[in-house]
Amino acid sequence: MTIVSAFLVPGSPLPQLRPDIAPWGRLRDAMAKVGQALTDSKPDCILVYSTQWFAVLDQLWLTRPCSTGMHVDENWYEFGEQPFEIYSASDLAQRCIEACNSSGIKAKGVNYDHFPIDTGTITATTLMNMGTAQLPIVAAANNLYHGPEQTEQLGALAATALHDKRVAVVGIGGLSSSAFRQNIKLDTDHILSKTDDNWNRRILDLMEQGDIATLRKELPRYASGAKPDMGLKHFYWLLGSMNGQFKNATVHEYAPLYGSGGAVIEFNI
Repeated sequence: MTIVSAFLVPGSPLPQLRPDIAPWGRLRDAMAKVGQALTDSKPDCILVYSTQWFAVLDQLWLTRPCSTGMHVDENWYEFGEQPFEIYSASDLAQRCIEACNSSGIKAKGVNYDHFPIDTGTITATTLMNMGTAQLPIVAAANNLYHGPEQTEQLGALAATALHDKRVAVVGIGGLSSSAFRQNIKLDTDHILSKTDDNWNRRILDLMEQGDIATLRKELPRYASGAKPDMGLKHFYWLLGSMNGQFKNATVHEYAPLYGSGGAVIEFNI
């Protein structure tokens, strides 16, 4: 397999909708920076997994060649709309579907006009300038019945199915998921608790060091201690696609997203 670049980015729309709020604007700038790094790696396609695209019965893959529309996030609707035009490499997605089915993971494609593309995919493709005709995505849903191990397997299956392509990989999702339940002054945003912040920084440090063995030991404790977004399944997706290894990582930004944690991370593979 030829993985040319790999990134972990937040799925919150706040960096796109309100970049005037300092920490959210920093995340937006960091996503633009890694978007350029992704482009510079010259991939044929981008494998994308978003924690916000939920699936239940099957493992879903986006097979519509071009999805367009106007999106309003269900939580942050007061901050505006997100127009989108996302190109998908449907033939490559079909390869992933066949690989899943051959491995006992029931999968199928999604090709419907006005299918509800999730906020995370829309935000990441917009801010990273991917999902274009020149940089099409191969997008997988987050099946809620898949645990970390099966999600890692899914990433490996997808990367293997595209072994003859230059592939960038993007996992979309947050860190600690606890958020403020009351209105706050936006410019005072911070990670909700010191415990969450300490855990986030611990995991980010291990990623920067490339200490995968310790990461694997700590992630279950992290899931319990800071309740990361979907148990950090988007990172397991990356691990699978990278054959379970990477040299180290660069954390381009770590910032609060209304109390929860978000980071823009580039992996050196």
